Amino acid sequence: MIDDTVLRIMLAVIVGTLAAIVYSLRMLVLMDRRIERIENHTEKLAKKMLKEEYKIEKRMRA
Repeated sequence: MIDDTVLRIMLAVIVGTLAAIVYSLRMLVLMDRRIERIENHTEKLAKKMLKEEYKIEKRMRA
């Protein structure tokens, strides 16, 4: 049958591949969280700018 060494090598390849997949998914989750924080900061900044623009617009009308 198949030699014991070949089985061990196949098992190592399979485990290594699974570990790589798990690591990649972890990195994707971390990047998604980082992008979400950036989007939240951008949204807050846009809201602040809009408030300032409304204030300026009110002053120009008065």
